[in-house]
Amino acid sequence: MKRIGADDIGEEGELFATHIGGAATIEGVMMRGRLSWAVAVRRPDGDIYVEEHDLAPACDRPAWTRLPIVRGCASFVESMLLSYRALDIASAHAYEDEDSEASVERGEAASQAGFSGGEFALSVGIGLVVGVGLFVGLPVLAATAALGPMTAENSLGWNLIEAAVRIALLIAYVGGVGLIPDMARLYGYHGAEHQAIHCFEHGLPLTPENAARFSRLHVRCGTAFLVMTVAVALIVHAVVPVGAATDSLGLSGIWRNLFVLASRIAMVPLVAGASYEVTVKWAGAHPDSPLVKIALWPGMQMQRLTTRKAEGGMLECAIAALQRVDARERAVLGDRKDEADAA
Repeated sequence: MKRIGADDIGEEGELFATHIGGAATIEGVMMRGRLSWAVAVRRPDGDIYVEEHDLAPACDRPAWTRLPIVRGCASFVESMLLSYRALDIASAHAYEDEDSEASVERGEAASQAGFSGGEFALSVGIGLVVGVGLFVGLPVLAATAALGPMTAENSLGWNLIEAAVRIALLIAYVGGVGLIPDMARLYGYHGAEHQAIHCFEHGLPLTPENAARFSRLHVRCGTAFLVMTVAVALIVHAVVPVGAATDSLGLSGIWRNLFVLASRIAMVPLVAGASYEVTVKWAGAHPDSPLVKIALWPGMQMQRLTTRKAEGGMLECAIAALQRVDARERAVLGDRKDEADAA
């Protein structure tokens, strides 16, 4: 009998599209639903540690956070915070010494307390500096080196070069870090997350054997969002007359470059929010549209770098986290139905 591989069933044909999404962590997977999020981590002794936390109800969030563009920025920040918390939990349990009771206690305490304020601020600060320097600063410098300082006359070509360099850096970055063994395993858990969700959406029992039949690529992956931000940034930067503004202000030399760099940073929330509207709201509402498939195709191809074929143990972690989130939602929806019947 022919063994069905991880990429033999594509991304098409789901019985339904679930709202559940996730992310890879150290030796595990985090899954997020509407009511809660859960992280499942492979411990050194082989057991899977699962931890679940509530999410704030949507009705408790300020109304302005649900406005177009703004909701994308809010969702991005919330996802980043959850990813940090999941990473904290995973690191506490994936690396603990199974023979050391003290280490276990430290791991449980860390998973409950999370990052300290200083550690979290430092981690976010370093990430922002690296991200801005690599994906904003370097493209600006490259475009300046190629065409000189941005002006109203050369802004179109300047923006194109900037976008091309940003894409090249993104591909080089995700491909390069994937050569690191630990990151290769992280990419494997990323693939496991997608395969488990595919299996769930196809209505099959959640088993590693069933999940292994599905593709490691998924249309609702955050990688598609990252790729879309490059395209949206090109459009936004072309529309906003930064070159004309530098001319009218009479800026020159390093001050002109700093102005352009500051404008790019200032437009990040707009770019992120617009990308969310395209990849989540528009594409999510029209998954079968040929235009959607074309728009998301580059992000799907990038996933070939950010995912790996998942091992059975990785799929077990993804399934454990998914089942915990799904069980919570089924229980709550069941309770609501019982209350309605009783009334």
